[in-house]
Amino acid sequence: MPATVERRLGRLAPVRRFARGIDRRAVVRIGVVAVVCYAAWLAIATFGRPYNFFDMKIYHGAVVWWAGGHELYEFIAPRTTLGFTYPPFAGLVMLPMASIPLGLAGWVNIVASVATIAIVLAALLKPITDRLGWSLWFTLGIAVPMAVAIEPARETLGYGQVNLLLFGLVMADLVALRWRARRGSRITAADGPLRRLFFSGAWAGVGIGLATSIKLTPALFVVYLLITRQWRAAMTAVGTGIAVTVGTFAIAGRESTTYFMSVLWQTERVGAADMTPNQSLAGVLARLYDSIETPTLLWLAFAMLLLAVGLSRASHSHADGDELTAFTLVGLTTNVISPISWSHHLVWVIPAILILADAASRRRSASRGPGPRNPLAAGSGPAGITGLRAPIWFPTLTGLRHGGAAVGLYLLFLISPIWPYEHQLPEVSHYQDGFFGALMENSLALAVILLVAALPWRPGAEPAFYPEHGRLDRRLAASQR
Repeated sequence: MPATVERRLGRLAPVRRFARGIDRRAVVRIGVVAVVCYAAWLAIATFGRPYNFFDMKIYHGAVVWWAGGHELYEFIAPRTTLGFTYPPFAGLVMLPMASIPLGLAGWVNIVASVATIAIVLAALLKPITDRLGWSLWFTLGIAVPMAVAIEPARETLGYGQVNLLLFGLVMADLVALRWRARRGSRITAADGPLRRLFFSGAWAGVGIGLATSIKLTPALFVVYLLITRQWRAAMTAVGTGIAVTVGTFAIAGRESTTYFMSVLWQTERVGAADMTPNQSLAGVLARLYDSIETPTLLWLAFAMLLLAVGLSRASHSHADGDELTAFTLVGLTTNVISPISWSHHLVWVIPAILILADAASRRRSASRGPGPRNPLAAGSGPAGITGLRAPIWFPTLTGLRHGGAAVGLYLLFLISPIWPYEHQLPEVSHYQDGFFGALMENSLALAVILLVAALPWRPGAEPAFYPEHGRLDRRLAASQR
């Protein structure tokens, strides 16, 4: 019997050696990521809606129609009144879809969009994980499914929309500005010309130009670049947009003329302003007035005010060295002032949640006892540069406001309470469920408006300006005197 047991134990030796070679921490992390992915899947099933690539059906049908020799903007999707509303360059980009089935096109878009959000989050999380000493890949494994589960991402994927891809194009310019501010620190003498060009960030603005050529709303980022005197990036964006538009005129002149002379001004092609998923300022005002149309003069007045607030706060964020918050404020402002901003357009809440969480972490770190005169570790917003650290009497509560805002914002867009209170005129009034119902139906828009007015920035967190615009450097030098 002992000999038999010894032989059996001998056969288990390779198993024990294999088990000792396994990193238990890696196994735990994989398990955590798997649980988060499953929870995200359950959240989409619980709070999401039935998705059938509704918008992708329009895009796919339009390019198939166009490839068949018909006029692109004459296409109307079956059993709807909806047609193709994007600029003709978007039609050219989508034209290869005409050769593949609708379902495959939808899944290609899902894979490309999830990959885009993973790449963007990796770029945004890396400075934070480096500062906190966290694993980037583990953090990313948790962040990506959490981001995919909230309203803008899951609606984009389910409908076959392009919002995450456009988000990726704009954020690529943020990365390029970051590299340019570092004067191409990743470039070595052995690098070839293409690698030197890529890591120099000289192409900053190309992403915004391409995004604007596909959908006009990212043009506000060009205005932001001009206001902050980032001339080269602004001119690159404008030049890219002009080159793409002129090239599209050369390829599809009839469609380009139709779009800019007619389709661009037909706002009714998109939908009624008061529709519940329209979570813009115009949608809020239309629903508050219980009208299909937005009160134009009132909307223009408030839109101009919020435009000024958003661009002003973005400019100050840039000057204080937080380009991510500046870009996020511009994106959120675009959502607010656009006549139509469907709930799947609100992808800029993703970096907003990240910014709030990081601001909470920074304030928490700054509360751990007296430290040097380091304004970069202080609070958020213009009041962040304060010199000596003030005593913190309740350090455990420091950052609670920003952390609570991050959690609350995430839960709001995860649950998305607009749908249980969806109403459509003239059949049902928007006040059918009283004040609370009206509040819930407008909740996402109100949150975005509040973010434009109050999203904190983090001085010195991520400067992406050039040396001649080093306002932060001057303020730091003054604080040391």
